[in-house]
Amino acid sequence: MYHIERAIFDIRRGLPVVINTGEQRLLVQALEGSVSVDSLAKLSGSRPALVLTRHRLQAMGMSLKADAACLPLTEQISERDLHHLAVSNEASKAHSLLSGLKPAGVGERGAVALMRRALLIPAALCAEVSATSAEHIAQQLSKGELLEVNARDAEKCLAGAPGMLKRVSEARIPLEDAPESRFVLFREPDGLREHVAVMIGDLASIPGAVPLRMHSACLTGDLFGSLRCDCGEQLRNAVADIQAMGGGVLLYLAQEGRGIGLANKLRAYTLQDGGLDTVDADQVLGFGDDERQYAVAVDMLNALGIDKVQLLTNNPLKMAALREGGIEVVSRQALYGSVTDHNHRYLSAKANRAGHFLDEVLEGRGR
Repeated sequence: MYHIERAIFDIRRGLPVVINTGEQRLLVQALEGSVSVDSLAKLSGSRPALVLTRHRLQAMGMSLKADAACLPLTEQISERDLHHLAVSNEASKAHSLLSGLKPAGVGERGAVALMRRALLIPAALCAEVSATSAEHIAQQLSKGELLEVNARDAEKCLAGAPGMLKRVSEARIPLEDAPESRFVLFREPDGLREHVAVMIGDLASIPGAVPLRMHSACLTGDLFGSLRCDCGEQLRNAVADIQAMGGGVLLYLAQEGRGIGLANKLRAYTLQDGGLDTVDADQVLGFGDDERQYAVAVDMLNALGIDKVQLLTNNPLKMAALREGGIEVVSRQALYGSVTDHNHRYLSAKANRAGHFLDEVLEGRGR
């Protein structure tokens, strides 16, 4: 994990890293930010390829069974062309550039995984280190000027580091709807994400299953009261409901935008303003329906000694993830916010495209 963590920081800073597949070395750089295809070609000694996810290619009308594919880049490729290939919703322009696609290998898949873990657009430039550049790259690696990671480790980085979550600090934080609350902060090993367990009431006095809400952070909704979603209202309702149930836990998870990060969520909002729903907008950017990983929630519950819960959710994936992680979900309680003209399309997409249990509240608005 140590080298993966360092690689993520280098990638976020716009630096290249080396991915070693055992058979070849790839020089990898994020497409997001200021990049030069020619500079990467000069350093590696070979012409780079652009690696795109299956979701992005499907948004451009390409059918692909592999998780990602490589597109060799011509000498004439421009930054505008790269933008069209990676994030543009103008499918016809992007589609015309897709010539010579081939399924991604383990190194290229690892490159895209690193981009996703780094919360960047999931598109990467990859160039094989040629025989003529091998010695120079080896020297840079030995001096620490470049970092090398194993391709398999990179490919698995999205899962985080199960069992390595650190309990860092805690304090009593009285809340308006739950005066006896305590915040416990957990930090992931890569240092990028911190999650908070809000302990409401006296958990020792709760018989049986502990009421639990798993809430993914939403800066726009939770803090600023955005009308595009119901997240802020759900958060406040969850605290009040757990208090009324005699206490429980709210896990506040650093998984903004269903796991794609704030920058990409804002990009998706702009695409939604152009007519796409939330699922299609994420796909245009190269993401799946839901990029969240709930192993961290299981680790938090294990650290808190909780193995049986009453889950406040409308999302079947959360129930399945907890059960897969060994947490017994005794029952489910619905948790709604208000349906408005601003969030109706968003909620409808969650119900119709992602299978969330929202029929009752959506039908109620229609009456």
